[in-house]
Amino acid sequence: MANTPYPESYYAASANTVPPRPALQDDVETDVCVIGAGYTGLSSALFLLENGFRVTVLEAAKVGFGASGRNGGQIVNSYSRDIDVIERSVGPKQAKLLGQMAFEGGRIIRERVAKYNIQCDLKDGGVFAALTAKQMGHLESQKRLWERFGHTQLELLDQRRIREVVACDQYVGGMLDMSGGHIHPLNLALGEAAAVESLGGTIYEQSPAVRIERGASPVVHTPQGKVRAKFIIVAGNAYLGNLVPELAAKSMPCGTQVITTEPLGDELAKALLPQDYCVEDCNYLLDYYRLTGDKRLIFGGGVVYGARDPANIEAIIRPKMLKAFPQLKDVKIDYAWTGNFLLTLSRLPQVGRLGDNIYYSQGCSGHGVTYTHLAGKVLAEALRGQAERFDAFADLPHYPFPGGQLLRTPFAALGAWYYGLRDKFGM
Repeated sequence: MANTPYPESYYAASANTVPPRPALQDDVETDVCVIGAGYTGLSSALFLLENGFRVTVLEAAKVGFGASGRNGGQIVNSYSRDIDVIERSVGPKQAKLLGQMAFEGGRIIRERVAKYNIQCDLKDGGVFAALTAKQMGHLESQKRLWERFGHTQLELLDQRRIREVVACDQYVGGMLDMSGGHIHPLNLALGEAAAVESLGGTIYEQSPAVRIERGASPVVHTPQGKVRAKFIIVAGNAYLGNLVPELAAKSMPCGTQVITTEPLGDELAKALLPQDYCVEDCNYLLDYYRLTGDKRLIFGGGVVYGARDPANIEAIIRPKMLKAFPQLKDVKIDYAWTGNFLLTLSRLPQVGRLGDNIYYSQGCSGHGVTYTHLAGKVLAEALRGQAERFDAFADLPHYPFPGGQLLRTPFAALGAWYYGLRDKFGM
């Protein structure tokens, strides 16, 4: 069977060394079979193992191969649609539960890093940067909203104050969230996988799930083996393919592009981001950036709907980087890559159960680093019979894309074009 390596990226090149894991080549029995060794799957596995379940994880390629090992590495709180939007959609009771959970993912990451001594360059502090007065107004109301749900580590930044945080003259202000922050995302996934194994869990790499036999004792088939389980957790997200057709109909893989500079040296790095916070702007099609542990700038942005790989990533992202930091015009780009995330029409995550024993979470819509860690906890609670928080997510309304899979990409691209114009003209 073909061995799928990590795609070339700064993260793969700087990953902590771990031994390869075997492919599944026989029949095994377990309590829970988790499909996908990204954050959702690893977080689920860890919480289940800590609660006494036997867990087997199947990964089609390598741990953290998908979005978990390729993302911008930013710990950003809440969801892709904020709590006020949820409140209007589902009412105050459900919104209160979801609002209380909106800041839990970041706490879970920090707990994991501390408990299992995960080396992933964890840094505190994330900035939302406003390009217009309208965006600044939105941040002011967002601060009030988040504080209403008990989230208090926030500071509004005026134009003078944001200049002290980021050497970019585009911004009129911003908001600092000290419970935000950034990590080396692939090393976080590798550390969580090692934690899973330290608790007796088993992870098989190069073992794609090719078929699920549903029923009272479900069976997951791989090319060379199978796993019989009491429960299945489907955690493939944008890399699930058509394994579960009813999940594919309600979501769309999208690509985001990331570049990484050569090492900038301490002086230049400190000049750009003196406190080493990560930054994302407030545009609908947003740019995001941060420093790595070895003082490179990682800069990401752009969305490719339908998740095809653009021919020249650097040509798309470098101009965005130079608009923010013209002082980097002579700096070399060492890495450029793309990774897929899963978009839903509501831009809210899809959580649920198929039959009695197949659970799933997908569709973080670009807000996955924190949400996936929360999702693992919520799925594990549901398997233990504590379903209140699971139900709060499961009851969110979800819709198939108009025109089905054939038209979902052009419709989404048209929407993005419209919002891109709004960003451009400050509407």
